[in-house]
Amino acid sequence: MIDVGLSPLAILAIIAAGLVAGMANAIVGSGSLLTFPTLLALGFSPIVANVSNTVGLVFGSISAVTGQRPELAGQRRRTAMLAIPAAAGGLLGAVLLLALPQSVFHQVVPVLVLLAVVLVIVQPRLSTYLAWHGASDGNSWGLRAGVFLTAIYGGYFGAAQGVMFIGLLGVFIKDEVQRLNALKNVLAVLVNGIAAIVFVLLAHVAWVAVALIAVSSIAGGQLGAVVARRLPPNALRAVIVIAGLAAVVKLMM
Repeated sequence: MIDVGLSPLAILAIIAAGLVAGMANAIVGSGSLLTFPTLLALGFSPIVANVSNTVGLVFGSISAVTGQRPELAGQRRRTAMLAIPAAAGGLLGAVLLLALPQSVFHQVVPVLVLLAVVLVIVQPRLSTYLAWHGASDGNSWGLRAGVFLTAIYGGYFGAAQGVMFIGLLGVFIKDEVQRLNALKNVLAVLVNGIAAIVFVLLAHVAWVAVALIAVSSIAGGQLGAVVARRLPPNALRAVIVIAGLAAVVKLMM
């Protein structure tokens, strides 16, 4: 199934999910745990939902990056160093999604979603730990390898890849969390952008859903970049966790 008929209520649901996902990706990551379950609930097959979700959220990630330009100042060297492993991993993950049997995706994704939910739950403690243990300028082959592996996951599925990137960056780079968050969003653009190109060329994409997610996540990305320091993160985290668990239930039915 490439596309499904969308009622006015379904359109509103996708727009709302895209808006909150754009905000979530700008702040903590894991926006896919909102839009992906929404597409599943509306009748899209898991593969089409995953592909369309990735393509649509690229625009929201770009929006978040443009809203965080002050935090990106002075990070050009870091970005250039990590761009190649991020792009290569995203490409490999997207190819694996299309090359492996759909049965593999159906079996693996519930586990990946649960992993993503756990990461969202433990993120506050992880951030506290990283604040005490970040210890370098990021010029590390270990960081490059970690970015590559995380990008493979991101190209294949992607939910909570932002949380994974923040964890890696915090371990290997000693800098302010807001600056690392901005760098994380650049990496997400690279991973999802490369994967989206592959999906547009080789996969079935639900273009109406993509357009709705793209427009709403652009607005969400801008809003998230502005109010990142004001939103109660625990409330947003709770919404993401609930949506993620709903996706697991839907996938296992």
